[in-house]
Amino acid sequence: MPRPHHSTRAETRWAVRIIPLFIVAILGVATYSVVARLCIDYLYNEKHQSGVVTAFLVLYFLFFLLMAAAYLRTFFTTQLNPGLVPLPPREQTEREAAEKLRKRRHKRNRDVEESAYTPPDPNPDSPGLEAFYSKDVFVCEVDGRPKWCSECQQWKPDRSHHSSDLGRCVRKMDHFCPWVGGMVSETSFNFFTQFCFYTGLFCAVNLAVGAYSFRQHQQDGDPTDGWALAVIVLACVFGTFTFGMALTSIRFIFLNTTNVDMLKRSNVVVLAVRIPLSTPPSIKYPVIVYPLRGPPHRPGSDGQPPSSQYGTVSARDQQAERKFAILRTKPRENPWNLGLRENWKSIMGDNIIEWLLPIRHSPCCNHESMESDYKLGPLISRLRKRYGAPELETPTRSGHAIELQDRTGRRASD
Repeated sequence: MPRPHHSTRAETRWAVRIIPLFIVAILGVATYSVVARLCIDYLYNEKHQSGVVTAFLVLYFLFFLLMAAAYLRTFFTTQLNPGLVPLPPREQTEREAAEKLRKRRHKRNRDVEESAYTPPDPNPDSPGLEAFYSKDVFVCEVDGRPKWCSECQQWKPDRSHHSSDLGRCVRKMDHFCPWVGGMVSETSFNFFTQFCFYTGLFCAVNLAVGAYSFRQHQQDGDPTDGWALAVIVLACVFGTFTFGMALTSIRFIFLNTTNVDMLKRSNVVVLAVRIPLSTPPSIKYPVIVYPLRGPPHRPGSDGQPPSSQYGTVSARDQQAERKFAILRTKPRENPWNLGLRENWKSIMGDNIIEWLLPIRHSPCCNHESMESDYKLGPLISRLRKRYGAPELETPTRSGHAIELQDRTGRRASD
């Protein structure tokens, strides 16, 4: 069983420990006031409105159970599977040194997304590079190499960001939420959305019971019921917050974005897009050839790999060469926008049962596709046309092109 992942900040750890107790206390007060005091004691025993009480209680416990199930699913997911990017294999001494370095940096409270502490690994055979250039599209820097995390000292997969709370890179990170016990990311965002939605409906039922009971007291000329008034106030406060969070989460789902993406939406995204090896040089975009043999090709180059400062590549690597065009999006363009319906299904699942119940992780958690880490939208085709980057030749049955070079430099496709 995986171990829980805790925040590196003491104040956050205490908040995560205290807030669940606070939530249990609030739910206990809500159940006592709504079920016992208002529904049973007042509406049923005094007013004899059995039909109204039955309707209120059915709705109350229905949304209570759905909310509790979504909360527990979110809580345990954020604890046991927060979507961390695995650390690269290292020797024990290197791992201990890296861990000490991370702890020192966290004490300084620096933003590791803005400050580079450790330069990217210059080794052309750097561990982890093959996971990127084995795909057809990946996010890269302007030189064609993947993004680098100086804290974890590894290449960052697409849409992953370093969390200062966890001290690790997280896939499709959204935010750290003490209310649900940890990091909301690709593994828990659908459960978090369900929790917020059902909590909003649960608060709406509480508000309805409180308002109805308050109105009955007013009609009968009775003194104001403090329990009804308290239920109204608490339901309005928590309902407004959670329903607002639910609407924000649903908006992010339809846009296939996250809180982190929204903060950086004015930035451009640089993508390495695979093109045929025979593609002639272009002044519109630079290219890079993997496996690396030297610096990437620049615009106006002769299209041939430059002399390698690391020596020649093996015959096997020559046959496995892949060429990528380095293309830039415009600000606010989202390469992963699949359209409203497909965006929803990529997060919430393929059927209505998964939409309503916290059963499975999002389909976007599957990164086995050879095209990219996350399913790409129509923007990639538009980028190819915008820059004049050709499509891949001779698609295979899986929809990808496999290109090989023989030792004489001649290209073969199958």
